[in-house]
Amino acid sequence: MLRMRVCGCAAPSSYSHIVDFDQLHTFLEIVRLNSFSKAAKTCYRTQPAISAQIRQMEQELGTQLFDRFGSRITLTVAGRTFAEYARNILDLRRQGFDAVRELEHVAKGEMSIAANEATCIHVLPGVFARYKEQFPEVRIQVVRAYGADTIDSVVDNSVDFGVTQLPLQEKKLEVVQIYSDEIRLMTSANHRFARKKTIGPEELVEEDLLLPKAGRTRTRINEYLDPFEDRVRISMELESSEMQKRFTEAGLGVTFLAVTSAREELVSGRLRAIRLLPLPMIRTIGLIYRKDKALSLASLGFIKLVSEFAAKTGLGLPAVRTAS
Repeated sequence: MLRMRVCGCAAPSSYSHIVDFDQLHTFLEIVRLNSFSKAAKTCYRTQPAISAQIRQMEQELGTQLFDRFGSRITLTVAGRTFAEYARNILDLRRQGFDAVRELEHVAKGEMSIAANEATCIHVLPGVFARYKEQFPEVRIQVVRAYGADTIDSVVDNSVDFGVTQLPLQEKKLEVVQIYSDEIRLMTSANHRFARKKTIGPEELVEEDLLLPKAGRTRTRINEYLDPFEDRVRISMELESSEMQKRFTEAGLGVTFLAVTSAREELVSGRLRAIRLLPLPMIRTIGLIYRKDKALSLASLGFIKLVSEFAAKTGLGLPAVRTAS
């Protein structure tokens, strides 16, 4: 196992402990998931084992990294400070490995990407299929994240890339626009709105709404419905676009989804898409990464492929079923 000495030979004896990269990875997984039990699963260890690792690190540092409130945990000030250095250490380790591997002029190593579930299912598979053809030696890690969490993961360098809705205000990030599509009201095939071509927010009063629980799209929906906030009926808040589609198909209500996220259901006629008035709700998706990040051959290849994908791949609106 690769190990890293925290101090040089002249350092005080109290800093003589050897900290390995595995401990840092475990610590950052707990931070990312905000849970010891979830981190134990992703690290393929028992919860007592990773708890022991954290206790050992806390003893060495002479301070707590986490405040514990029953089953809930939060980072202490020391924990937040240490997390930043831990990310930098692991990133430097990876850069070093990638640099040596690329002496052979073959892109190898690891690449991590944060994206929401709908993007993972409906956009990234096609990109990754092409990427793996060109860079078969690169291992890809996809981290499911939403909205601000995606941006934060890229800014704090816990992932290499993020895929998120644009625009964004973070000046530390570079942006590659991937595609644009439209958010529409989705209904089941036999809903009373199913034959409508357009709809306004005033018509959605008293409808059972199935809304995403969080994220940029939810924020935009809230703004769209705001004039009728007191009369809007939110029936369910759902964690994923797949749940929104299935529950809408079952007739439990109507929902808002990007057309690309419901391409299969719209083409088959299981769902109907209705354009929103007074203006269409367009979303633009982009690839983001830190401007100051040292990019490996693998990362540069991914950016190039995504740019080509954006220029050549037709991710426009599918043929949707509307009133004849």
